[in-house]
Amino acid sequence: MGKRRGGRELLRSLSKKQKKHLREFGEEHPFYDNGVLLLLLLHLRFPFQSENSDKSSAESDSETEVEQVSVYHKLLATLKTSPESESEEDESESEEAGESEAEVDSEGAQETGEADGGGEDKNDVPEQEKVTATDTAEQTLGQEQADGADTSCDPSHGVIEEFTDVKHESEFSLETNFMEEESGDCNADKRDSNSSQVFSEDPFKQHMDKELEEKEVEKMSTLPKSSSQSKWPRLGQLTFSSTLEKHKTLKVDKEVDVKQLYLHKPLESTWPKVNKQFLSSVNKPSDPSFTPLQRELFCIMNTYRDLFYPERNALTNGEEIRHAYCLHALNHVLKANAQVLSNNAKRRDQKPGTDNDDYRDQGLTRPKVLMIVPFRECALRIVHIFISLLEVNDKRKIDVSNKKRFKGEFGSDPEEKPPNLKRPEDYEAVFAGNIDDHFRIGVAILQKSMRLYAPFYSSDIIIASPLGMRTIIGAEGEKKRDFDFLSSIEILIIDQADIYLMQNWEHVLHLMKHINLLPLDSHGVDFSRVRMLNLSNWSKYYRQTLLFSALQDPQINSVFNKHCFNYVGQVTVRNVPLSGSISHVVVQLPHVFRRLEAENVTSVIDTRFQFFIDKVLPEYRDAIMSHTLIYVPSYFDYVRLRNYFKKEELNFTHICEYTKKAGVCRARRFFLKGEKQFLLFTERFHFYKRYMIKGIRNLIFYELPTYSHFYSEICNMMKATDNGVDATWTCTVLYSKYDAQKLAAVVGIDRTAQMIQSKKNVHLFVTGEN
Repeated sequence: MGKRRGGRELLRSLSKKQKKHLREFGEEHPFYDNGVLLLLLLHLRFPFQSENSDKSSAESDSETEVEQVSVYHKLLATLKTSPESESEEDESESEEAGESEAEVDSEGAQETGEADGGGEDKNDVPEQEKVTATDTAEQTLGQEQADGADTSCDPSHGVIEEFTDVKHESEFSLETNFMEEESGDCNADKRDSNSSQVFSEDPFKQHMDKELEEKEVEKMSTLPKSSSQSKWPRLGQLTFSSTLEKHKTLKVDKEVDVKQLYLHKPLESTWPKVNKQFLSSVNKPSDPSFTPLQRELFCIMNTYRDLFYPERNALTNGEEIRHAYCLHALNHVLKANAQVLSNNAKRRDQKPGTDNDDYRDQGLTRPKVLMIVPFRECALRIVHIFISLLEVNDKRKIDVSNKKRFKGEFGSDPEEKPPNLKRPEDYEAVFAGNIDDHFRIGVAILQKSMRLYAPFYSSDIIIASPLGMRTIIGAEGEKKRDFDFLSSIEILIIDQADIYLMQNWEHVLHLMKHINLLPLDSHGVDFSRVRMLNLSNWSKYYRQTLLFSALQDPQINSVFNKHCFNYVGQVTVRNVPLSGSISHVVVQLPHVFRRLEAENVTSVIDTRFQFFIDKVLPEYRDAIMSHTLIYVPSYFDYVRLRNYFKKEELNFTHICEYTKKAGVCRARRFFLKGEKQFLLFTERFHFYKRYMIKGIRNLIFYELPTYSHFYSEICNMMKATDNGVDATWTCTVLYSKYDAQKLAAVVGIDRTAQMIQSKKNVHLFVTGEN
């Protein structure tokens, strides 16, 4: 009786999502800290497959094994049969959800907003963000053993204890498969590859077969890059840069024939069907495959140059860009694997004892493509694109292992969608679906099959978030860490880079420091098959980096300039904004831009703080200047200002991304009623919540916003203020010469040049006039 009651109590402590996960996988979800410790302990003690894991491991798997009933499964059976407690839980949970979601939507969004660095509010960081590499390893150990997850990346396993799904491991092994096992189509591929060895125009072969000399490598590490400009119809102004001999400036093809793009066999026929949704009737019938943007982007991608495109928009072109880079990544993987399988057959047929260097076709580790995306929803869409690109027609479905589990963990439950609160369209587009930002998944592709949750050392493509990669790589000094699987990455895709500025940019920098390093272990590689470029530790000079962002930012530019060494060169889209977001401000408001002088980039932070407390703040201390909102983009600056305001005992309240819901409601109420004179308000909170702050009469932008449209959004919030005297409204903006990119996005390029070079330090704009 006591055991049954204990089981029910255990079940009551679970949320609806946890119970669903428990039924499907027989264990607690690894990202929940508070939960069924008993089940986890039992799972570690009895690492049996759960009842549903066999079914989810491969949907098309016809073989079924009879499972033995264990103590572990008996416990699960007792937990499943408790309808009374379940119904009570559902009722109470739905009531709580109704109350909380009416005020705050997208709770996961707050969880994803990690601070750039601890600060004093680190205690407020949600549980999910506190996960360390060691904690993650211990929590996920049980699940990954049962369900075939990416435990190869789990530092607790190391190389010896690396999990391998025996059945699928043999099916997806590159070493033990041959091209001849396939049908006639692939034999044709084999013949094509043989004939192309003499002279190939295939960009993949040209890029990977090029042998660099030591002099060229020395040039790339010492000499500056030479650059040239070009203007393309859709992309606009492009900058081509390279250290080696000046390459011919790339010219865009007005019409692209799919057959001339050297796409691997299935992609030629599937791409036009998959991409049909983006093609309008305006397009010429001679180019039925690409939109104008995709055509120009793919033209650059296919030459294996690095690319930085800072005009990605979740509302307009986000999905067509995703389709373009998925095509390129899949094309690369299929070609690389086909080359290995073809050489396997040749090696099998050759006489024993004969060594041949022609079969060097692999890296030191198998993963070739790393895709960094911000949310699980993005990973879900990428995998769906891969599947649709590999399926020639509805009759010939590809075999996808672990598809059911993938949909459960990366999909979103429509019932959990928050109530219809008014949010801007771009917010809805960015935060659609499952917005958990801690994930990683390995994908193996071989011929006509795909394996999800492949161990990393058996994967071709790794899809992960920066936080997901950070917890695998670990920190210096930690015993349990692993980054060998990043040693032979040939294509790095970083999508929606601007969102990582709102999460934690340090994770991206940490990843860039650990990519394309020599592995610490051999991981069972056949060195006779490894390319010389990998053995020479020159992988980084062959890696193509594709960087997509919604904006130009010095930190993003820095990654592209300092961590990308592609020998072919780089292409950057550099379009200047002619009119800024200030033109979208509809309220009648004087905007005072005040320039501060700083000697260098590092001193600008202290200079801004000193300028603010000496010159700006004294003007707003008067009680007449009440209802003053101070917009602070950096969390570090926010903490510094908050501490100063406390020290000076100013009448203020504050809202940041870690403020609890009750604290946010309290701060908004105090500010609206005028009980608090100042409101410190972080950019990251606005990014994740987009609340309407009422009662603003005076605005101070401590620094220009990262997203230019936030400037007009915050200014237009003044419309929500009770009818007062419009003339009393003020807006003050602090800027320096190092904020040129942000300033141009707000006021336009021409005005920016004048404001930075002018002898005057104060500039006035007035909006809302007829």
